[in-house]
Formats: sequence, C-alpha cells, structure tokens
Amino acid sequence: MNASSQNWMTDLEESKKLASGENKKIILVFQGSDWCAPCINLDKKIWSSEEFKEHAKNNYIMLQADFPRKKKNALSEIQQKKNNRLAELYNKNGYFPFVVILDKSGKKLGEMGYLKISPNEYINKINSISE
Repeated sequence: MNASSQNWMTDLEESKKLASGENKKIILVFQGSDWCAPCINLDKKIWSSEEFKEHAKNNYIMLQADFPRKKKNALSEIQQKKNNRLAELYNKNGYFPFVVILDKSGKKLGEMGYLKISPNEYINKINSISE
C-alpha cells in the first residue's frame, strides 16, 4: 500500500479518538497488500484516486489492517496483534479485501468488498451505507 495514497491509520483506538474529535466515520480496510489481487486493485483504482482521497480527507478516518504474506513485508509483532484483533472483531470470515464502515465509536454500520466501479460510485456506496 502506497503510504502517500492515503493517510492510513493502523490503530483502532487512535482512529476512534480522531473520528470522535472530527465527527467522521471510520473506513476499515482488511487487505493483503502483497498477495491479494483485488486488494491491490482496490488500492490503485479507488483509494489512490484523487476523487476518493479528496472525499476521504473531509469525511473519513482511513484505518488499515494489512495481512502481508511475504517475509520482507512482515509487520511488527505489535501491529500484527492489533490487526488480528481487528479481524476478530470485524472480519471473522477472513475476507479480502473487506471494507467495513464504522461509526466514530467503532460500531459497524456496514460492509463491502472490491467492486469494479468508479471512485465516485464507490464513494456513493460507502455514503449510502454510512448515513
């Protein structure tokens, strides 16, 4: 995942604090950045698009739970534990990519996956779930 494509958070508690302070929803993204083709497509086509970045900046806190498989991309043990905890809470079936829309307190509002639609259509789908 390209760090410059979004301001990605990696900690749920920090994300909830920010979301509460700024009155935003949280978009939690479960992905396998080095093995899951639809995850990579979602990043390239949606998260990295100017339309999405612009919209997200004002409306969402972006939270990422990455599950890389290659040794060179391994996460720190602490981060891996955080991601495993997020998966226990929000992605029990282990779907990838899996997008969960949360309110500022971390309550699940809805979910979706990778869709072959434009960034603006994706934004509209997220908005319809999170209203």
